[in-house]
Amino acid sequence: MTARTWQCPGRLEGETAAMPASEPADLFSLIRSRIADPAKLFIETNDGRRFTYADMLALSGRLASVLVARGVEPGDRVAVQVDKSPEAVILYLACLRAGAVYLPLNNAYTLAELEYFIGDAEPKVVVATPKAGADLGALAARLGVAATETLGTAGDGSLMAAAAAASADFADVARGWDDLAAILYTSGTTGRSKGAMLTQRNLASNALTLVDYWRFSPADVLLHALPIFHTHGLFVATNTLLLAFGTMLFLPKLDADEMMRLMPRCTTMMGVPTFYVRLLQDERLTRATTAHMRLFISGSAPLLADTHRAWQERTGHAILERYGMTETNMNTSNPYDGERIAGTVGFALPGVDLRVVDPESGKALGTGEVGMIEVRGPNVFKGYWRMPEKTAAEFRPDGFFITGDLGTVDARGYVRIVGRGKDLVISGGYNVYPKEVETEIDAIPGVTESAVIGVPHPDFGEGVTAVVAVPKGSTLTERDVLARLDGRLAKFKQPKRVFFVDDLPRNTMGKVQKNVLREQHKDLYAKG
Repeated sequence: MTARTWQCPGRLEGETAAMPASEPADLFSLIRSRIADPAKLFIETNDGRRFTYADMLALSGRLASVLVARGVEPGDRVAVQVDKSPEAVILYLACLRAGAVYLPLNNAYTLAELEYFIGDAEPKVVVATPKAGADLGALAARLGVAATETLGTAGDGSLMAAAAAASADFADVARGWDDLAAILYTSGTTGRSKGAMLTQRNLASNALTLVDYWRFSPADVLLHALPIFHTHGLFVATNTLLLAFGTMLFLPKLDADEMMRLMPRCTTMMGVPTFYVRLLQDERLTRATTAHMRLFISGSAPLLADTHRAWQERTGHAILERYGMTETNMNTSNPYDGERIAGTVGFALPGVDLRVVDPESGKALGTGEVGMIEVRGPNVFKGYWRMPEKTAAEFRPDGFFITGDLGTVDARGYVRIVGRGKDLVISGGYNVYPKEVETEIDAIPGVTESAVIGVPHPDFGEGVTAVVAVPKGSTLTERDVLARLDGRLAKFKQPKRVFFVDDLPRNTMGKVQKNVLREQHKDLYAKG
């Protein structure tokens, strides 16, 4: 089925539905066109460092000048593994101005992991933290990278030193909407990481849609505590605020105390579920202390219905949950005006076609049926870097991208994510959708959260297995969990084993790492 779509009046039809009908023709030119007053505050850090839009234009010009001096030409990659700072955001904008392809790398990656990314992307320049500069520089040199620079969190590093001596009057390199703006590597949980190629159109169209759909304006001040090596903090948050000509208050990471201190100055917040869970533990979070806020947004990992309800009870605000991925930016969102339903990710965004199909045949499924989610729109990436066969395999002939996520669409058009296709458990020939089992387990008193996985089983192919996070000192037993599920789930859906942990393993964006759990329990049912 196809979820409802929407097209802004006065914009180009078809693929460019969310793009302006006239110039500018690239993302940075579009950002520049929205700057009504260069003296306005762009970013302020929690320790008081301030950058106006004029500062951003000047520094991005200087940084672009340095990149070109280091040999960067249009289409060259610039790989960046640094800690979060205003300068790091402005470096991203400098890459756009220089016509380079920005390649952000998780600052938790090891040198062994970085060797793959740098070897695969072949960047012209690598930017590292001052602490890691020597080691990463040696690796980059061995891999043939032309130059390595460093960038710290306080305006320090070789890149900033070079920028201080460079000209701010940079003539932006002309780019087109189909030119690459960034490459983001996927997590690689099912094989080697793939570089998702994102065009100027992909990023600009999605940010423009979100400005409209979430009602961002120059009056908005965003509380930004997300990392900026990920699509959420870099593109969803930063690009949206830039095109709204808003302001960001920057935190280096999740810090509930600092977030509560800065919140009175903000109007909006984007976060992952962990942010909301942590803030709910703070007694200062009340209706009074959040009365000035207009929007709380959650993404990157599923938000528990209990968290959604608890937040609304404490603050009076319904969290807006949405759904996106590295390859597409945002695909769906709960409405700004209208019911935000816990456990759903809302409607297909304007300009995005969404359908649910049978994973094997590709046949469109009906209302409420579980299948593979596929999307098409100007937000969908160009393909995987240097992987033409993988790219071809992930797209249908009619242009729909196969997301790998299983879900349903109800009669009202609300999308629900059931889980990743690779997380589907096939036990005794029956399909078991982990989310259905997790929902039942999560409702058991004393359960913090659960993860259901399939583990190789000699008789059933895969054995349904539950890993349950409980508070320290919990007396909940495997028998308690199984007794609660008896009569609520078909026998084939019920876990064959239940294990208890203090916390579930998560990646940097808060997603439960089921691949880690599968590896830990892979020999659970082995005979002998």
